[in-house]
Amino acid sequence: MKAHGKTLVKTFKSNFKDEFGVAVNVHNGFSTGSFAEDSATLAAIRSEKANDSTGELELHGNMTVGTAEDAIKNSLGFKVQILDKSGKNADNAVRLSTLR
Repeated sequence: MKAHGKTLVKTFKSNFKDEFGVAVNVHNGFSTGSFAEDSATLAAIRSEKANDSTGELELHGNMTVGTAEDAIKNSLGFKVQILDKSGKNADNAVRLSTLR
């Protein structure tokens, strides 16, 4: 799955669900207290502290949840919580491909 700054939050969430079979919560920047609006672009929700983020990302099924969450934070500049099938936070050691 690929994402970049012009991608809408709702598109990112939909693509993630289609690719990996589970939902993802998207936060504004590095805050865990507020969820991003679906109509915002990924660039708009990027943290001001994310100076070295690239603005582009590619996720693969062989990545663990923890690695994917870190990659999103480092590359796109915002936090996410990847959920399991039951809607709870997924275990960081589980591979994305096994979440389905």
